[in-house]
Amino acid sequence: MSKLKLVMVGNGMAGVRTLEELIKIAPEMYDITVFGAEPHPNYNRILLSPVLAGEMTVQDIILNDLDWYRDNGIDLRLNNKVTKIDRKGRKVFAEDGSEVAYDRLLLATGSNPFMLPVPGADLPGVIAYRDIADTDAMIDAAANHKHAVVIGAGLLGLEAANGLALRGMDVTVVHIADWIMERQLDKTAADMLQKSLEAKGLKFRLPAFTAELQAGESGRVSKVVFKDGASIPADLVVMAAGIRPNTALAESAGIYCNRGIVVNDTLQTYDPRVYAVGECANHRGIAYGLVAPLFEQAKVCANHLAMYGIGRYVGSVTSTKLKVTGIDVFSAGNFTGGEGTEDIVLHDPGAGVYKRVVLQDDKLVGAVMYGDTKDGAWYFQMLKDGQDVGEIRDHLLFGNSHLGDAGHKGANSAAAMPDEAEVCGCNGVCKGDIVKAIKAEGLFTLDDVRKHTKASSSCGSCTGLVEQILASTIGGAYTPADSNTKAVCGCTDHSHGEVRAAIRDHKLLSAQAAMAFMEWKTPNGCASCRPALNYYCISSWPHEATDDAQSRFINERAHANIQKDGTYSVVPRMWGGLTTPNELRAIADAAEKYQVPTVKVTGGQRIDLLGVKKNDLPLIWHDLNKAGMVSGHAYGKSIRTVKTCVGAEHCRFGTQLSMSLGVKLEKMLFGMWSPHKVKLAVSGCPRNCAEAGIKDVGVIGVDSGYEIYVAGNGGIKTEVAQFFSKAKTEEEVMEISGAFLQLYREEGYYLERTVHYIDRVGLDYVKSKVLDDDDNRKALYERLLFALQDYKDPWQERAEEPQLRAAFEDFAV
Repeated sequence: MSKLKLVMVGNGMAGVRTLEELIKIAPEMYDITVFGAEPHPNYNRILLSPVLAGEMTVQDIILNDLDWYRDNGIDLRLNNKVTKIDRKGRKVFAEDGSEVAYDRLLLATGSNPFMLPVPGADLPGVIAYRDIADTDAMIDAAANHKHAVVIGAGLLGLEAANGLALRGMDVTVVHIADWIMERQLDKTAADMLQKSLEAKGLKFRLPAFTAELQAGESGRVSKVVFKDGASIPADLVVMAAGIRPNTALAESAGIYCNRGIVVNDTLQTYDPRVYAVGECANHRGIAYGLVAPLFEQAKVCANHLAMYGIGRYVGSVTSTKLKVTGIDVFSAGNFTGGEGTEDIVLHDPGAGVYKRVVLQDDKLVGAVMYGDTKDGAWYFQMLKDGQDVGEIRDHLLFGNSHLGDAGHKGANSAAAMPDEAEVCGCNGVCKGDIVKAIKAEGLFTLDDVRKHTKASSSCGSCTGLVEQILASTIGGAYTPADSNTKAVCGCTDHSHGEVRAAIRDHKLLSAQAAMAFMEWKTPNGCASCRPALNYYCISSWPHEATDDAQSRFINERAHANIQKDGTYSVVPRMWGGLTTPNELRAIADAAEKYQVPTVKVTGGQRIDLLGVKKNDLPLIWHDLNKAGMVSGHAYGKSIRTVKTCVGAEHCRFGTQLSMSLGVKLEKMLFGMWSPHKVKLAVSGCPRNCAEAGIKDVGVIGVDSGYEIYVAGNGGIKTEVAQFFSKAKTEEEVMEISGAFLQLYREEGYYLERTVHYIDRVGLDYVKSKVLDDDDNRKALYERLLFALQDYKDPWQERAEEPQLRAAFEDFAV
């Protein structure tokens, strides 16, 4: 029996989820063809914000890679739009001239961003924020321009603003309503969120009405003008003012549309051979924008495509549990209240906590929370069930773990939840589904649960609850996801700790030797384990282990960061942020000689040459080396920078010589490979102009000497460094800092930042090794100096130009 033909237009989250569900229940029914307008396989749009902020890559957010389509026999046609549907002939026509016949057609065309119809909306520099291309455009703009304006203060707009601010732009958020996220938050929660975002550097104008976008001399947008006549500068304008269902293709085919492609409870359109799911669909007058309802639609649609004919989609009760730039917010139902309702409120601005539950006739009809949202799923379940809460209303604000005799005293949130309670709103996964999978499949880790149930695999806000369910279901057998027993990757069952111990105890001097000794499942490892093994070898056996270039990423091999257009970024080192006229002249000469298009000052007090061609890398490094400049290792898992203020050398407030100490620290650590990037800073006084409080090691000068802080992180989730110790002299600072970093080098897992290392082992443990044991501290410090002695930049010894290209081929390709 020949298979039916299914064509899907659109390759987003809702459509591909439909295919996943269909393949589960009817894997042999269809030959499937998928058209995607973008050049990427299915990815998680929810996680575009971390990509913009620089904390994730596009590869990190791919949900279904190309192998998944191939393994399931799906003909995937990327970067290829469908331009026409012939319903009579049952064919679709694509822009590349191809045509494909169908027996069933699934429209998953998503939505388009709403662009304000104001003069100047078509200027260069005015973009939407919807997909990877938009994200790339914003990253480019942030590298070359200063002022950004985001129009719209919904979730997407705030995440865009935060990402652009993290990339160094001056960002103003413009919003038409009286408060931000007015559809998800009441004014009190919104004001708390706005205050937190302002503390991070964002600016707000609201309510504000955009009248016009004006161009500058270059023709690019340069100004936003408001209806009251005021204006603000704007080199980049991001429209995040809402979305509209993408119905153009359906309408051109004569399929009935009304603010979306109109579908019934089986997700069929008015043409019974054509289905629609996702943001393009209008079901009972509603076009949903949240991912959870779209996945519910996908399950029902798959049921009918499989011809089971028993599923119905009757609409969704939605809640919003989100992490806005690292801050938790939750809302559900009628959280604004009104006539006939009553509010119960807990508001602690000092602790950053706000909870408001809205009751009507002793039933919970709405809730909104800021800061502490762990009971969101509990509130949402009561709201959906219409549960009478009269007997427990006095305990509502304190959560289901504080109900005493009225509930589940002493139990955590997971143990108290009924099996039908929804845990993962994005994927529609209930507690019972997770518990059943854990017991039936013998699951022990968060990753296992994600693979089998999809819970916690989308926005991640339910991760903590999923881990609680794991712990309560398997008791003492539960192993947290980041524990010492987590396997390095799928190539082995060995954990990072076990691998490090084997390399140290058995003196394994190469990645290949380690894989052979530990009986790796794959002959050559993978991109996850090879760099880790290589690092563990060279950090355990400096001067003896083989540093395998092919086990390093291209950025470390070439001492340059590959850019999205295939060119490279070159950052020479400037010790402690100091430079000389000779170095500046060498950089200028190199930029002119090799036609470098962009020269930028970095946040680490250095100069970045962006757009270097691959073939020019050995030559540009040769020229810089002749001027005495070495690699800044700006993209390696290594010492990056030691940021300094001018200190007592020049500043009238300075108490210590921060520049000279910063140079000493950076030269001491030059060539230090580490589990992850390491950044230091030295401030000459407590005013802390070098931002030492968010570095892996931060040193602050005080009248009596220095204070040392450790485990700070200025990334997407800023972590304030913890006070570690005091020191009287520069020598003490260097010994204590060096010993701490060597302990981290010896015990940290590959890709584990110092903050996560200390979270894992505890600050008291680190203090016992570095501060409380003088002999151990000195031994750690000596091992660091031994490992780094005689380190030379790989380009330093390649002074003869004829040798450079051959050496480059060996080292960097």
